[in-house]
Amino acid sequence: MKNTRRSFVKTSAAASAAIPLFSIGKPGPSANSKVNVAMVGAGGIARVAYSGCQDENIVALCDIDSRQFPKEYAGTPTFSDFRVMYDKMGKEIDAVCINTPDHTHFVATIDAMQRGMHVCTQKPLTHNIWQARTLKKAKNKYGVLTNMGNQGHTSSGIRQMREWYEADVFGQIREIHLGHRGPDWKSRFFAQPTSFPVPGQPVPAGVNWESWIGPAKYTDYNRVFHPATWRGFFDYGTGQFGDFFCHTGDGPVWTLDLYAPTVVECVERGPALEGMIPDYSIIRFYFPARGNKAPCSMYWYDGLLNGGTPIKRPDDWDMGEFDGGCYWFGDKQCAYTDIRSNGPRLASREAFVEFKKNVKIEEKYPRVKGGPHAELMRAIKGDGPEPGSNFDYAGPLTEVALIGVLAQRFGGRIEWDSETMRVTNRPELNAYVKEPVRKGWEYGSDLWKR
Repeated sequence: MKNTRRSFVKTSAAASAAIPLFSIGKPGPSANSKVNVAMVGAGGIARVAYSGCQDENIVALCDIDSRQFPKEYAGTPTFSDFRVMYDKMGKEIDAVCINTPDHTHFVATIDAMQRGMHVCTQKPLTHNIWQARTLKKAKNKYGVLTNMGNQGHTSSGIRQMREWYEADVFGQIREIHLGHRGPDWKSRFFAQPTSFPVPGQPVPAGVNWESWIGPAKYTDYNRVFHPATWRGFFDYGTGQFGDFFCHTGDGPVWTLDLYAPTVVECVERGPALEGMIPDYSIIRFYFPARGNKAPCSMYWYDGLLNGGTPIKRPDDWDMGEFDGGCYWFGDKQCAYTDIRSNGPRLASREAFVEFKKNVKIEEKYPRVKGGPHAELMRAIKGDGPEPGSNFDYAGPLTEVALIGVLAQRFGGRIEWDSETMRVTNRPELNAYVKEPVRKGWEYGSDLWKR
């Protein structure tokens, strides 16, 4: 692979990035060429990335577990450490899809960006707030295209809901109640040991445990962490909250400019082993007025399966039962969007029927075909605008989620100063705003120091 390809793809991407958000880009000269894509994390959620990149070239695969490499890509170069893959094949890679556990999103993403590779990283974008802000800075410093894997941000429904709000269908929205019924301790995504810390076990053949741990606090291998049940441990995951807020909270954050809460508090918290997420929780965010938008309280609920409180619904709700999603409480009308900020509807069936029959609201935001990976591929080829959940947006969205996770983890009230990126009333929690990093895994100090 010659450097001329990398130069061409970067030039095309720069032109695409200059297109205003949600505008319609004209096909560029590379619209029919293919992007060379690498995967960091080859199994599990990576299936979404393979689907979104099905028309591109998958040129390299990295996974700490050799059992995760899909058979259909037999013959593709494989690695157990993304740094080695970047070193050996960096000149052949145009874009990277990051499909790893939360605690390694940042290191795999920023390393690729530093090397001039475009990136699509799974949600939540990072494991701590400092990392989210640093990736936003990195996007602008390195001039690459970025996207986060919150599929709902490419849906028509999230755009429709914002169009309804801006057409004053709801009036002021002063409360948001949203959430998810999990964690489901019996699912393949969560596991609850009988005690913590868990005992060490022999590392299975083909597993690079050192690379799995990456920058985080070292723990001996135990099957309770890998391959899929790491989410419930705060050192490595962000629970049901981090996993789904970037989906369900995407709509209200984007529509209502809910980026900088001043107070976040844990209203309800179920039992938990030390170092693990609770069985259930309710977290309240308070956002002061934003321009002409009224102050807003947003409540996150999880753990209905484990005895948690059901999500509050509007008084006029008669649209059936849902496992989760987002209820919007407006002065004029109340509404609902699903767990991926799609499928908007009014709270009252009768009101919704009348609304659909009599109210016509112009489409203001161009629709997106496919999910976030396909959206990024088009932008790289100059065949579409900059992705909507690029890190200028995904970083602040993830930050809101992570402040909530901090309140869930430690309970009580957090007074947050977004400008200085500090907890003002409990300074001991600032150690988790920017977490310690194991030696050899330091990234981003040139972009943001603290």
